Formats: sequence, structure tokens, C-alpha cells
Amino acid sequence: QVHLVESGGCLVQHGGSLRPSCAASGSFFKLFAMGWYRQVPGKQRELVAISFDGGSIHYEDSVKGRFTIARHYDGGTVILQMNNLKPEDTASYFCYADPTFGATRIWGQGVRVTVSS
Repeated sequence: QVHLVESGGCLVQHGGSLRPSCAASGSFFKLFAMGWYRQVPGKQRELVAISFDGGSIHYEDSVKGRFTIARHYDGGTVILQMNNLKPEDTASYFCYADPTFGATRIWGQGVRVTVSS
């Protein structure tokens, strides 16, 4: 079974940067996809970025050019480099992993990112 542990949430000023990371542990060969969602209370969880094992990457439009997702060479760690943060980026950020295509998604516990104006 795969477990995800995130770190790196924080309070940061408008225009600042953060670099939350997520590490997978447990038994796995390689993970089909890893990525990040974010959620604001009262709203649906929103996809931020996803990295597929084959190298394909996708970003939500509002973070393009500001956020970069990167996976460690071992395939079990994913980092979200967040630059030029805005107050509207304030949310809880959840790491996830898809062990294989169509498998049950695994979620991390979430980290809180707060951007002050």
C-alpha cells in the first residue's frame, strides 16, 4: 500500500514563493501519475498540476507560468514550486498519486498555503 506525506505549507506574502513536497512510501514499482489539487472551504477541489510517468505535465490555467511541478528521479516524490504567489492561491493543497491508470487515487493529508495581500 502506498502512503503520501506532504510538507512545505506556510504563510507567505503576495509575490513570494513556496515549495511544498510530497513523498510516497510503501510498496510500488512506479507511479503512473502524481500531482496536486487545492481546495478552498465551500468549493470543489481543483486540479493544480499533474505529472505523468511518461513525462507529460499539465497545469491549471491560473498557475501556468508561476507554478512548476517536478518529480524526483525515483518517481515517488513530487515537488510543486510556487512562485509569484497571489492571495487567490490561498488554499489547502493535496498531493495525490495514481498507482496505475484507473487505479484508486491515493491522497496525502494536505498542507495549508496562505498568501497575505
